Amino acid sequence: MNEALVQVEQVGPVRRLWLNRERARNAQSRQLLDELDAAFEAARIDEATRVLILAARGAHFSAGHDLKQAQAERADFTVEERWDFESRRYFDYCMRIWDFPKPTIAQVQGACVAAGFMLANMCDLVIAADNAVFSDPVTHTMGAAATEVLIHPWVMGLRQAKCFLFAGEKLSAAEAQAMGMVNRVAPLAELDSVTLALAHRIAEAPPFALRLVKRSLNRGADMQGMRQALAAHFDTHQLSHVTEEYESTRRAGLASAIQKAVDRDPKQA
Repeated sequence: MNEALVQVEQVGPVRRLWLNRERARNAQSRQLLDELDAAFEAARIDEATRVLILAARGAHFSAGHDLKQAQAERADFTVEERWDFESRRYFDYCMRIWDFPKPTIAQVQGACVAAGFMLANMCDLVIAADNAVFSDPVTHTMGAAATEVLIHPWVMGLRQAKCFLFAGEKLSAAEAQAMGMVNRVAPLAELDSVTLALAHRIAEAPPFALRLVKRSLNRGADMQGMRQALAAHFDTHQLSHVTEEYESTRRAGLASAIQKAVDRDPKQA
């Protein structure tokens, strides 16, 4: 049998989900995303689980979408087929993480790129190793309108998000913490234990009270228009897939375009 692409670890009231495509830098294939969505649902209905950690095996949290699979399987999708695929696996799956009723923590090390950035920032909290590097080179390198869920301004501020996306720059863990996107930075060797300790601390709170306060906090963001803005951007993102700029990048190879952006900065291992 094939090894699970999402591994489950239960430590008392804390469940940790591990992205398990280490050799692919945890690139998000269709299979990984489907397994991850199912794993979140299993954690949601498990009454013994009070806090969920999203982590990743290996040196890197996630290199983003599996663009090699996208080119091989979806290069000739119609607009309708692409919209259907991405609305389900990218937008809906991400929003289910955002709406997950229990506290969630992203545990990030190494590269956290594009859809990896999107995935981590759907969680309530982010704990980063001191070697973590956040980037989203999609607009700058591929000619697409960022990732499918434009969570960026909601977690890092509007002006920072503009610079981050316009210039295709990278952020260190310390820089991400300074702008409020990352809650805590830990030495790489201590990332697992620091994240688990915080999760257990949160799990000591009454679970229904946690659920209610998370609901109120998320509703506050919704009242500011977050959900409507994310939905509107998703449609704009789809438009960017049919531009000549994007098509020229696709012909040259989507995966190679992203790899060039990653390799451009020696900080990104």
